[in-house]
Amino acid sequence: MNIVLLGAPGAGKGTQAQKLVGEFGFAHISTGDLLRKAVKVGSKLGRQAKAYMDGGKLVPDSLVVGLVKERLGEPDAQNGWILDGFPRNTAQAVTLDSELKSLYATLDAALLIDVRPEVIIERLSSRRTCRDCGYTATAEVAACPRCGGEMYQRDDDKPVTIQKRLDTYRSQTSPLVEYYRGHGILKKVDGARPADEVYADVKELLGL
Repeated sequence: MNIVLLGAPGAGKGTQAQKLVGEFGFAHISTGDLLRKAVKVGSKLGRQAKAYMDGGKLVPDSLVVGLVKERLGEPDAQNGWILDGFPRNTAQAVTLDSELKSLYATLDAALLIDVRPEVIIERLSSRRTCRDCGYTATAEVAACPRCGGEMYQRDDDKPVTIQKRLDTYRSQTSPLVEYYRGHGILKKVDGARPADEVYADVKELLGL
């Protein structure tokens, strides 16, 4: 099964993706991870992307699409994949559809993890991250249970920053919901519940 994962920052997309990967062996394809890996190994696309990133510019859609297309062609993606972080807008969605046709692949579902903005702000603003190992926990955790490091609040997890990220999501990414609804493949689940409850509904919606 091939899935595009939709939802605002903090909706719990990563958690649900991990559960699907763990149970069904789908390839979890994050565009952020793809970019970092391409830059690290110094591939042709990675070098091109690095030039934009070093200049403080957005990496063009064409490069991101190229990285995604390469990744979809790898062996572990042949048993199904989950795209996380791409497409980010309807233009990218149209391009993805075209590239999938060239790969003789189809998109089976666009899974929307739907959570109200006020719930996301509360959820993310209570998150703390270990300075040493990156472990995340709630504000009640004073020291990292993994390495004992200091827990702090990242700038990305402060309410003002979260609101800006949600505004960007609404203006750029939320139109994808209508795009995929129009294609008849949108699956929507209430993400403001315990992760296991959400996952049970996800599997039912996807017919897994």
